[in-house]
Amino acid sequence: MAADFSKVLVVGKSSINRVVVSKIVEKSGLKPISESPETAEKALTGHLPGAVILDGGPDNKDCDRLMSAIGALRRASGKPSPAVILLSTSTGTPESLGLSSVIDAVVAKPITPDRLQPVVDRLVGRG
Repeated sequence: MAADFSKVLVVGKSSINRVVVSKIVEKSGLKPISESPETAEKALTGHLPGAVILDGGPDNKDCDRLMSAIGALRRASGKPSPAVILLSTSTGTPESLGLSSVIDAVVAKPITPDRLQPVVDRLVGRG
């Protein structure tokens, strides 16, 4: 299954954060799919998005159970898609924060359009 680069899966425990992130994604001309960490794996396999935005929560671990599913999709496609952005309370690179190799970019909270939108545009290939 080929990735649909018009779709972005937005995953997080906080429905408010998912709404905020979805609005930013829409400003990039993309279609957000908002899911909780518990329902996201099914959504991920149902329609392969071009990008996934994970709200890591207070300790960056809220979406850890999705990492293996995303890694498996990448291995199956042979490409680094979907692109993965982690929304984090920490700043740094995925490597410096000791995060999964599946994560392509880290955006520090609080989430604002000027922080998130350029990263979304760059990773989905529109920027």
